Formats: sequence, structure tokens, C-alpha cells
Amino acid sequence: MRVKFAIGLVIVLSTALACAAQSEGALRTVSGHVVSAHGQPLLKAVVHLKNTRTLAIKTYITEADGAYRFSALSPNVDYEIYAEYEGARSDTKTLSAFDSRKQATINLKVKTSK
Repeated sequence: MRVKFAIGLVIVLSTALACAAQSEGALRTVSGHVVSAHGQPLLKAVVHLKNTRTLAIKTYITEADGAYRFSALSPNVDYEIYAEYEGARSDTKTLSAFDSRKQATINLKVKTSK
């Protein structure tokens, strides 16, 4: 009885470890640039990334070239992403779970007066 239990436990643990390793390799990244309506990069725009399953929101403040990056994202979740800058907002884009890219690029345009 103990031998069967030990074998079963080894199988379960091996499967769990294999799944965890596969999941880590499947994580994805989304990055891009936030620009004005005139195509100028926006420093200190706030990019919002919303996990549509948990409703958790992460934010990123853009760099001088308007760049942002979110990593370690689940491949099995849809994400909504948009940017805000000085009271103006970009359109909301979706990174779908059906999008198989490990590194997606989504550029955002904020309709500002600048």
C-alpha cells in the first residue's frame, strides 16, 4: 500500500513540476510606446493594464521615449490596456488569450493638445 502511495505521489509531483516549468516558459510580455496625436513620445504618461479575469490593474509610467513594458503575463488571460496623460486618454486595446505571441507590441495614441 505504501509503495503504491509513494509511486502515486511521485507521479503527481512530477506532473505538477512539469506543468509549472511549462507555464513559466509560456509567460508573455506586452510593450510599446505612448505617443501624442502628433506622434510625439509622451514622458510620464500612465499606462494601465487590467487583467480581465481578476480585475487587477498594474500601472507603468512611461520613459522619455514614451516606452512601457509589462512582463510575466499569463497566456490564458485577456488584458485591457490604455494610457492617460494630462487628463486625456487613449483608446482601450485588448491583448487576447488567443494571441499566441510571447512578446506583443501595442502602441497607444493619446489625443492631447500637445
